[in-house]
Amino acid sequence: MSFWVIFKLLGSLALLMFGMKSMSEALQKMAGPQLRHVLGAMTTNRFTGMLTGTLVTASVQSSTATTVMTVSFVNAGLLTLAQAISVIMGANIGTTLTAWIMAVGTSSSDASPFDISIVSYIGFFIGIVLIYMKKHRYIGDFLFGIGLLLLGLTTLKATGMSMDLANNETVTSFFKSFDPDSFVTTLIFLVLGGIMTFCVQSSAAVMAITMLLCSTGAMPIYQGIALVLGENIGTTVTSNLAALSANTQARRAALAHMFFNVFGVLWILFVFRVFIDMVCGWVSYDVEMTKDNATSSAFLANAAKLNFVLAAFHTSFNVVNTFILIWFIPQIERFVCWVIKPKKVDEEEDFRLHFITAGLLKTPELSVLEAQKEIQSFSMRMQRMFGMVRELLTLSSSATNKKDSKAGDFNKLYTRIEKYEGISDNMELEIAKYLDSVSDAHLSDDTKAKIRAMLREISELESIGDACFNMARTISRKYNGKEDHFIEKQYDHLHQMMELTDQSLTQMNRLMAGRKESFDVNRTFNIENEINNYRNQLKSQNITDVNNHEYTYAVGTIYMDIINECEKLGDYVVNVVEARMGTRK
Repeated sequence: MSFWVIFKLLGSLALLMFGMKSMSEALQKMAGPQLRHVLGAMTTNRFTGMLTGTLVTASVQSSTATTVMTVSFVNAGLLTLAQAISVIMGANIGTTLTAWIMAVGTSSSDASPFDISIVSYIGFFIGIVLIYMKKHRYIGDFLFGIGLLLLGLTTLKATGMSMDLANNETVTSFFKSFDPDSFVTTLIFLVLGGIMTFCVQSSAAVMAITMLLCSTGAMPIYQGIALVLGENIGTTVTSNLAALSANTQARRAALAHMFFNVFGVLWILFVFRVFIDMVCGWVSYDVEMTKDNATSSAFLANAAKLNFVLAAFHTSFNVVNTFILIWFIPQIERFVCWVIKPKKVDEEEDFRLHFITAGLLKTPELSVLEAQKEIQSFSMRMQRMFGMVRELLTLSSSATNKKDSKAGDFNKLYTRIEKYEGISDNMELEIAKYLDSVSDAHLSDDTKAKIRAMLREISELESIGDACFNMARTISRKYNGKEDHFIEKQYDHLHQMMELTDQSLTQMNRLMAGRKESFDVNRTFNIENEINNYRNQLKSQNITDVNNHEYTYAVGTIYMDIINECEKLGDYVVNVVEARMGTRK
């Protein structure tokens, strides 16, 4: 076997893998948001969840993409873990469509008047025209992906035929060295399939290799199907390793995925031969035919059906496995929750992002959803921080003696606010870094606009954190200084201003947690106007009160610093709302 043939083989696999990736990403660019809405809406019970997982995965040709979307919804509270498990079961069925595409792509015989590689060249031509038209460039990307996939398949088949693997003594002797009737042989090829999938990080590539070896007559059908079973486990090992650095729900979903496939492999091993023979009967494949008891043309024609045997087995195995386990979803949920316990982390010390995880595999389009959930968490954290500032103001008025218990509470609370300010800085930097890495990929115009808006949102949210900390420092300076306390009227005005500010933060978080189509943006603008008018009123009143010697000028200055910081915070809230709504006041 020459190096040229080896590189041709590897290159055709690379074309296949890149074609799958391009096709999947193009489909997600075209229908990503709609698919997410479908996934969130059509999971009312385990059966609709399974059907939704099947349809979405068949549409985007990526079970990983479906799993990531599902985990995102679980984290956001839109799906329960039980519903997510049903979607993942459906994703296992949907991903078997890939095997059927490969079976069709490699099934054309030399005697057939139709060459499927022609479709790839048509796809390239139409695709490049649509890409340059820009308006339909995502359809062009999809056609290019299809073209690369089919070209990779046909090149792989041609290379395999030229290698004449069925008559290659080295290859045939390797497979003959294993007893075809031995259970140990099945286990060896099952493990081999898992290792190969884990190494190349693509079950599609291993499936293509399996089809090549089986269709050329080099590898017996039973060993080929053992490889397919190994691929099912290998792809879950990858997702579980990727989820190690993810949050609890992501790890539970990945474990449920592994449990589903491992359980399926265990029961299929008990009926291995019977199940395979049944599938072979559906495809009209003669299991007993060998090169010794049939003509060369009859043997090759029979072997050519093996691609469809593998695809039919892959689909029927996942369908039956889903039918068995879909009744036990509550038990699976309890099992994965028992195995993976939630981490007990102090909220104040938790600098880790909850939704964005470097280890979890995802596509650029779906990464935006993760970032949106992280920004929602950021927004809620900032309102909690403002609540601490309000509590700090209350403590400053009640702790008259700096050595009493209230003074100790004041200092502890101020330290917590200081930590929150550091958290807000870290969250802005980490989310911005993540969005920057996502923006390096090829994205739809809609997604690019969302990323620009999100960058503005996190900048304004960090400014809210700064405003809260500035208020806390001013209150602390006042508390620890020699100036007199605020008079009762000032405390009333401060609490009223902070109440208005908190209302604006509540409106902002309502928008971040919901859909902007149902959000009344005028309510936010009205609260901002109230804050501005009240600030102007208090500014005039402050000058009058200082002139009337109700309190000193120094106390009035500190008082107005807090009022002005509340007004700035209200402006930052409006900026966040405008960024999310895509509007300007």
